[in-house]
Amino acid sequence: MSTPRQFRIGQIVPSSNTTMETEIPAILRAREALHPERFSFHSSRMRMKHVTKEELAAMDGDSDRCALELSDARVDVLGYACLVAIMSMGLGYHRVSEARLHQRTVDNGGPAPVVTSAGALVDGLKALGARKVSILTPYMKPLTRLVVDYIEHEGIEVVDSLSLEISDNLEVGRQDPRAPIEITRRFNTQGVDAVVASACVQMPSLASIQPIEDRLGLPVLSSSVATTYLMLKRLGLSTEVPGHGSLLSGRY
Repeated sequence: MSTPRQFRIGQIVPSSNTTMETEIPAILRAREALHPERFSFHSSRMRMKHVTKEELAAMDGDSDRCALELSDARVDVLGYACLVAIMSMGLGYHRVSEARLHQRTVDNGGPAPVVTSAGALVDGLKALGARKVSILTPYMKPLTRLVVDYIEHEGIEVVDSLSLEISDNLEVGRQDPRAPIEITRRFNTQGVDAVVASACVQMPSLASIQPIEDRLGLPVLSSSVATTYLMLKRLGLSTEVPGHGSLLSGRY
């Protein structure tokens, strides 16, 4: 019997992030029940405690170091797990970041594709064919506005957005992962093609994805779902992980 192929998943995470190292492994462990591939998880951290534009910009400067550290481990794919850090750096910045960090891995002799959660959310929405969306964020309203502008710059209209206005990143990570089920009842979903239950990699929402989708009859995703989807695409693997929303149905 052949040994299942092993993949090393690298993540660049804010120092106060406690969610991406739980949600992405949870999705991929669920996938292991259906497919032969196996995964291990490896992280490098960038210092950040409060979700402000100033701290986000300073933190992004650490991402090059993190990419080098993870390429030392010869990871197979590298995920930059802070959506708003990328989006606050300017429209379309995920492409700049992904190209730069990939080059760091190449220069270090451990080339690996790079996925940013910001780019993954955009690509996931486009894969679903979504032209109009509603989004939930934990951010203060000015940062949510940056996220809305970023998504709309990519050709996707944000019909409605809700901001929980939590600036302490640790507090964001303490939110109930099933809270979006009720919070999204306040959304305007008329005419939308998809709902983003958490446009933040730190706000837990994995347990809410399928219940919201079942209620609305619309595709529902989150930053972590989209990041996992694009990681699997970059690895050339099936994106089928049932129970985690349409994007991970295997159809896209």
